[in-house]
Amino acid sequence: MNRRDFLRASVAVGAAPLASLPFVRSGLAQTPAPLAATTRTLDVDGRAATVLGLVRPDGGQGLVLDAGSRFAVALSNRLAEPTLIHWHGLTPPWDQDGVPDAPKPLMAAGESRTYDFAVGDGGTHWMHAHTLQEQRLLAAPLIVRTAADRAADEQEVVMLLHDFAFRSPEEILADLRKPSAGHGMDHGAMPGMAMNHGSMPGMGMNHGSMPGMGSMPGMAMNHGAMPGGMGMNHGAMPGGMGMDHGAMPGGMAGMAMDLNDVDYDAYLANDRTLSDPEVTKVAAGGRVRLRIINAATSTAFVLDTGALEATVVAVDGQPVAPVAGRAFPLSMGQRIDLRVTVPKEGGAFPVLARREGAVERTGIVLATAGAPVKRIEAVASTKAGVLDLEFEARLRAAAPLAPRAPDRRYDVTLTGTMAGYQWAMAGGDVAVKRGERIEITMRNMSMMAHPMHLHGHHFQVVAIDGTPFAGAVRDTVLVPPMRAVTVAVDAGNPGKWAFHCHHLYHMATGMMGSFAYEGVG
Repeated sequence: MNRRDFLRASVAVGAAPLASLPFVRSGLAQTPAPLAATTRTLDVDGRAATVLGLVRPDGGQGLVLDAGSRFAVALSNRLAEPTLIHWHGLTPPWDQDGVPDAPKPLMAAGESRTYDFAVGDGGTHWMHAHTLQEQRLLAAPLIVRTAADRAADEQEVVMLLHDFAFRSPEEILADLRKPSAGHGMDHGAMPGMAMNHGSMPGMGMNHGSMPGMGSMPGMAMNHGAMPGGMGMNHGAMPGGMGMDHGAMPGGMAGMAMDLNDVDYDAYLANDRTLSDPEVTKVAAGGRVRLRIINAATSTAFVLDTGALEATVVAVDGQPVAPVAGRAFPLSMGQRIDLRVTVPKEGGAFPVLARREGAVERTGIVLATAGAPVKRIEAVASTKAGVLDLEFEARLRAAAPLAPRAPDRRYDVTLTGTMAGYQWAMAGGDVAVKRGERIEITMRNMSMMAHPMHLHGHHFQVVAIDGTPFAGAVRDTVLVPPMRAVTVAVDAGNPGKWAFHCHHLYHMATGMMGSFAYEGVG
């Protein structure tokens, strides 16, 4: 096999190769691609686990499409319960977005629906249930490749990250809401949930047999103890991680950030742990594009490329000016594309995802032919850093929004407490008109970080803590405690779109708003 043939055969999601599917290429008949929500069985460190998945007829997970084509998909629900799938990163018409009752209801068991809309430009995206089923691994990659991607002299490898629990999401959430859950770092083994969207804007659905979430009360945070100053200086934190809370200004010294409110049984990369990691064959001296997706429900990671120097070429499917490094933050819902070059002498090269502020890790191994692969422990000797905004501040969009003054500005305050596990976003219902430029400043007045996601649109990060800059174009941005992030979005896709925290349990307990166009209800 020559080098070009090797590269053509090596676009991978998990162990199954994926070529661009012919029925979604532009210019050809749009026969819908079959995709099924169904159950699967995984081996998790020697223990069988029944999980969910989005499976093609060939048994593989996910889709690879061509930029500029149609998203022509026939989705069937083979589960014994209702479900619905959100196409995270794409900008479909509102009625095909996949949020329950916004506006379409959940798919009943046995039901099928056909989707048909423009895929748009290329990018690393994903698809997932917009219910507690996301915790049960009802998620898969959704890769859109450009002509340049297909012609590039590089191999593509997809890495899908999950946090996994043998317990149900409902049990996890119930434990989080117990008064004994407390407040502080690493809250113990609280691994689950099923959501009643009745009190969440655009989400008014009780998911059948899944117990509801009640009235989802707003928050019980005492802001008197949290001075309004947002000017935290993270300049001393190498690699964008490792927050020192002793330096918090405005009387914040001594207050601990809450991390990892759920301890999981395992952390997965392409459905596998480091006891038996996926080993992907790569060419010595070859170039590899890593498309990494954080599909975890409540776990942020620090990506570690080890011996390989990496260059960031895209975030959330959107190109950025290159940024080099070996450690990169990735919060829930976010994606990052890294380009690495395999040394000419070959070898085995782990690409690890380290749990934020903790010792657990997962990952895959890139290995040349015949290279020995050493065992990698799932627990590191040191803790990973804590995500902050240093990396975000370094990113610059390759294709920024056109310069324009905003037509409207909104302030959204993110609030909440571990006591009773209540979260909210004051001012989170944003009203817009088609054609407007909207700026939204999100201020986090809680002690947990929140990855904030807007459906149906891409936005540009335009300020951090009030300091303007022309940052990355994204659909999900992290807002750490006591920080402020401003995004700009052009309103061009009418609907009443979900706007929420991508920590599943924060969303389920109240951190859900809307981005609603005038006349849409």
